[in-house]
Amino acid sequence: MNIRTATEEDTPAIGLMWERLASYHNTLDSALPAAARGGGKVYAKRLATRMNDPLTRVFVAEQDDKLVGYVLAVIIDVIPDMFVQENSGFLADIFVEDVYRRHGVGKLLVETVRTWMLENNVRHFEWYVAEHNAAGRQFWEAIGGRAVLTRMRANTQHEES
Repeated sequence: MNIRTATEEDTPAIGLMWERLASYHNTLDSALPAAARGGGKVYAKRLATRMNDPLTRVFVAEQDDKLVGYVLAVIIDVIPDMFVQENSGFLADIFVEDVYRRHGVGKLLVETVRTWMLENNVRHFEWYVAEHNAAGRQFWEAIGGRAVLTRMRANTQHEES
């Protein structure tokens, strides 16, 4: 398994993986948004514009010259200026093709992000995991993740019982 920094040439394949990621989450919970028609192409174009951004990294997992996973991470200011500032990271997306899951690919991708963040003096990074994604939550806990906040949602209109 080879983990490397993504190139602009990788973005179409990453866009297709993103579509599968969005579909997976929407299947877990219909409250999570489905990909729009052509959403993967839009995602790929947006990634291509960020390839030279020093605060953004996309890493890909490659097996036998085929992309089998990716991760998108950014260094961001997630703390309003009324709090003590510290460099923070955000792992925006991670996806590994089904047949490569539970083989350490996701862990390699996250460790690559962790190394990049350490090199940039980032003390911690955060991510979202879907409440109904038991396998995802188990993965994050296994690599040392812990819940800090719970994001909740309510409809603006009350549902009738």
